[in-house]
Amino acid sequence: MEDDYDLEQLYNMIFKRKSFRRFDDSLTLSEEELKAIRKKIKSLIPLVNNIEVRCKAVPREKTTSKRGEYCLLIYSEEKDHYLLNIGYMFEQLDLYLASKNIGVCWYGMGKVKEPQYNNLKYVIMMALGKAKEIEFRKDYRKSKRKETSLIWKGDLSLEIGDFVKYAPSACNTQPWRVLCENNTLKIYRTTQIKSIMPKEKVPFYNSIDMGIFLFILELALSHNNFSFQRILSLENVDSNLIPIATYLLEKRRIS
Repeated sequence: MEDDYDLEQLYNMIFKRKSFRRFDDSLTLSEEELKAIRKKIKSLIPLVNNIEVRCKAVPREKTTSKRGEYCLLIYSEEKDHYLLNIGYMFEQLDLYLASKNIGVCWYGMGKVKEPQYNNLKYVIMMALGKAKEIEFRKDYRKSKRKETSLIWKGDLSLEIGDFVKYAPSACNTQPWRVLCENNTLKIYRTTQIKSIMPKEKVPFYNSIDMGIFLFILELALSHNNFSFQRILSLENVDSNLIPIATYLLEKRRIS
């Protein structure tokens, strides 16, 4: 993870960011901002170290996206946890861009002209565009989210659970479920999802969502002075609750 200052900056952006459906066409990203985005991408921290990931920014018109000035096309090796890894890495970028007043929309169903890039598979795109400060979220509590008690069982709900539920997800499906017992967090993806997405697409996009959630969770843990050990799970697809990860927690002492 990044240093504590950077993490705190990103944590604060959880409550500012939103998924942009409309972009102001009168605003454009400068060359300096594009360079900063490219530099930030190089510093994104992976969830899994041995998965090759590449991306490139193209004008929106080179995709089927109807949103944004540019689209960031994300490609990856297909290895265990590669979708989690994409969500975990690029949520870092989502939050960073919010701090720079650059709007983002995770654009799941968009199509690209290049389904392969450097022998890597196209996974998902992010629509990007310059925005005004006033266009970002003003009161995160007005966002439509499930009651904390539906997604979080056990301890730490007030410290952590009430905030991590504001992570973005495909069609706002919020597939995460958490059990907290004895300083251990067990993270699951529920398969009991109702969505406007085609049924066969839900596991794919919800797996990316779970990677997004893991990064948001880790920001909240660090903000609340928890250190942790993360253990990724081998998915059991025969279950309504698919295990994603286990976190072993320890409260840090503040001197």
